Amino acid sequence: MRGLKHDLTASTAQDGTLAARLAHVRRHAGLVLYTERLWPALQPTLAMLGAYTLAGLLRLPQQLPDGLRLVGVAGWLSLCGWRLHTDLAQLRPATSEDIDHRIEQASGLRNRPLASLADTPAPLPHTSSAILWQAHRQRLLASLGTLRAGWPHLMPKGRTRQISASVLVLALGLATAMAGSSAPGRVLAAFIPGRDDPDVPLPHIDAWITPPPYAPDAPIFLSAGHPIPQVLEGARLSVIVNGMASHPALQGLRGMVAQDAKRQKLDPHSWKLEATLTHSGVLRLSGRGRTLASWPITVLPDLAPQVAWGPSPGAGPKGDWHTRLPYTASHAYGLSNLQVVLHAAHPARGANPKRELSLPLPLTGHPKSVKNVVSPDLSEDPWAGQEVTGQIVGTATSGHKAESAPVTFRLGGRVFHSPIARAILDVRRRFALEQETREDTAQDLEALGEAPGSVREHTGMFLNLTSIVALLDNADIDAETARTSATNLLWDLALDIEDRRTGDNASAQASIDVRAAQADVAQKLAEMKRNGTHNQQAQEELEQSLKALQDAIARKMQALAESALRNHTAIPDLPGFSAAGNKAFERLMQQLRADAANGRAGDAMQRLQDMENATERMRNATPQDLAALAQQMQAQQKAREQAAALHDLTTKESSLLDHAQSRLDEHLRSLSQQQSDLADDGDGEAAEYANLPTSELLRRLGLPAPPDASPQNMGGTGSPGATTGTPQPPAGLPDPAKAEAQAAARRTERATQHALEQALSELKDEFKELTGKTPDAFEAARKNMAAAHKALADGDDAAAANAEEKALEALRQSRKQMQDSMKGSGQNAPPSFLPSFGGSGEGTSGSGNAGQSDNGQPTDNAGDSGDDDTTTGKDPLGRKEGEGTDQNTDDSTHIPDTVARQRAREIEQELRRRDSERTRPQQELDYLDRLLKPF
Repeated sequence: MRGLKHDLTASTAQDGTLAARLAHVRRHAGLVLYTERLWPALQPTLAMLGAYTLAGLLRLPQQLPDGLRLVGVAGWLSLCGWRLHTDLAQLRPATSEDIDHRIEQASGLRNRPLASLADTPAPLPHTSSAILWQAHRQRLLASLGTLRAGWPHLMPKGRTRQISASVLVLALGLATAMAGSSAPGRVLAAFIPGRDDPDVPLPHIDAWITPPPYAPDAPIFLSAGHPIPQVLEGARLSVIVNGMASHPALQGLRGMVAQDAKRQKLDPHSWKLEATLTHSGVLRLSGRGRTLASWPITVLPDLAPQVAWGPSPGAGPKGDWHTRLPYTASHAYGLSNLQVVLHAAHPARGANPKRELSLPLPLTGHPKSVKNVVSPDLSEDPWAGQEVTGQIVGTATSGHKAESAPVTFRLGGRVFHSPIARAILDVRRRFALEQETREDTAQDLEALGEAPGSVREHTGMFLNLTSIVALLDNADIDAETARTSATNLLWDLALDIEDRRTGDNASAQASIDVRAAQADVAQKLAEMKRNGTHNQQAQEELEQSLKALQDAIARKMQALAESALRNHTAIPDLPGFSAAGNKAFERLMQQLRADAANGRAGDAMQRLQDMENATERMRNATPQDLAALAQQMQAQQKAREQAAALHDLTTKESSLLDHAQSRLDEHLRSLSQQQSDLADDGDGEAAEYANLPTSELLRRLGLPAPPDASPQNMGGTGSPGATTGTPQPPAGLPDPAKAEAQAAARRTERATQHALEQALSELKDEFKELTGKTPDAFEAARKNMAAAHKALADGDDAAAANAEEKALEALRQSRKQMQDSMKGSGQNAPPSFLPSFGGSGEGTSGSGNAGQSDNGQPTDNAGDSGDDDTTTGKDPLGRKEGEGTDQNTDDSTHIPDTVARQRAREIEQELRRRDSERTRPQQELDYLDRLLKPF
């Protein structure tokens, strides 16, 4: 063939296109011949595959279990592969003669010119014969014309094969038409074991999304055709699939990220899948080759909490050793932890640069937002009085953390006046910050102990200092333990030195006992909070520590009182002062016990902090503070006396109002008796209600009368013409004895009213002298008392009652204005070194604190029994007892019977009848309209 092509190329050098065209046609013809020979070899294999496909379209293999289907598919495909291999092995490649013959047949060439071109002539003796042969070949090439390879003949050979192929194709077409859109799925299911075709019912799916723990919302159930609301980052998807033999799978699409995916087999045909959702996208549930469900889910990212400093953090005003820490924090789903982390703003040379101070901030539960200011006592820290850089670290319930911007401020520190105490604290600071070694610190302390002063002169303090030096020199104690222990002991020693500078041994020892008891209580509360234990044993241990603290505080209070006596500071009612102070601390301890018993360890720690602040203020009390205390207590005593006087005025004014009202009621009853025949409709009870004044009807219904409701203004009886303004005298003559008795009562009440007016004027002057202010309500009350005095002189009980009611209202306003004035003047503010206390003194002190609130201000209960209104007289909601009730002291619940309901209906009907009588006073009609409108 290569020689032929060479010859053709050589012989057609002037027309190379013919040779290229002939080579292309020969390649095409070779491919056609290969196809015609390959196709019959593939037909048996394709027929076998077609038969299995037909069975798949008819869903025959799908009826078998997955195991048998796997065996069947593997066996059938193996048989098809063997037959294919056998038939392909019998293929014979096409020769050049076969290719040329196919071209000649397809092109319609006669006499097989291509075969002639491949012939080789016998050796010719003459050159002319070679030229003649070459001319013959060129003539043959020129006569070829258009060459074709034709199309392959693919029809099966033989009648039987043709019929079988036709039947198989027709059956496949009919089966495909019957299967419809399920045809591809049926074929795939037939060839892939473990895959279901689309006609198999989908398994039952229960799916829901559980919100993350930090968002206590209800689970979201997923169902087809319903939009899925937005979910939070960290939500947990749970899916239960029933009715599926093989396991399903979850797959995230379009950016969906499902973490911590878990699969659990509940039974042979039930599965449970779980995954945590962290990004939005589409979540697809697939199984046995099908998509069982698809859910587009939008996941809202969980943002970090917002934390920031409040205004002006740092040390308080001069003399206050607390550090003000204002902060704000918020998170959409709650905060779990807040703390302040402090670092040295300007680390000293040689100090540990990695040292930090962490302070937990109080949180009640998991609030979504908090804005607060805490003032912890950080004066014990070595950084006290120095500048620090602080950040607030907030942790949300979801676990995300955030830090505020750093702020630099100064920590609060105590002021020590003793030089030796300041020197000890300086050594302590250098050692705590690791600026000095243990040896250098021990040498410095030894030098301070040898120096003349209070430490050397006092055996107890000298021994304490010596024990600290021995602790530092002990090589068996590790460095961290020695540093912590020595730092705490040096602080206590400095406080003891400062206490003994101005106080006696008893006061200093009481301060030591208070601090030790407070530390013990703090340790117990910290253990209860850390371990979460609130059992009986823990409560008993805490109670013992609180008892010890209470005793130590009592001793400190006694020492403070004795110091006042030694300094000749006159404190009025000194026993009452001690009892009231002890009661204030007892109240704090009761609250602390309640918080600890209810598991609110954070609140209990805050109560303890308040107690520590109070005791520290007592420890730093000076003679000037005690003198100020005496002045404050005197002012409080005067305020209590004035509150009691005002209470007495109010009581007596109320009594005068009762007397005037009783005379009016008696007069109205006489009028009602005369008009009973007109209002009586045959019903005795209805007639009784018709004769009663409107104010009495309202009282029987349990409704309040209007503030200015006098019997004349409210229409005396049921008859519209009974009263019009001033009551008319009865038609008959009055009883002379009764009239004389009423006149005498008016003269007595007139004198009493005048005396009350004078007493009120004196009280106004005394209060102005005490506070420099005069409540406006005093003058209003005096004017109304004068009006009542004139009305009594004129014999007008209605006008007197009206004026007395206004006077009582003005007295109530006076009491409130007195409280506001006392609060603004600061006369009754609690001493700066004592907790606020109030109520009556217990025992035989006779302090007379009734009518005084917790901060020493007069209250509404002046003249009462003096119970502590902070612990009694309140319901569980914090309201005063009786607030919102019928003021009945009986705790039993009364359910009205049929008779009572009938009476209430009759009273309501009488009120409606009176409302329809437009001849009544306009004030009464307006009130009845407002009263009956909701019904």
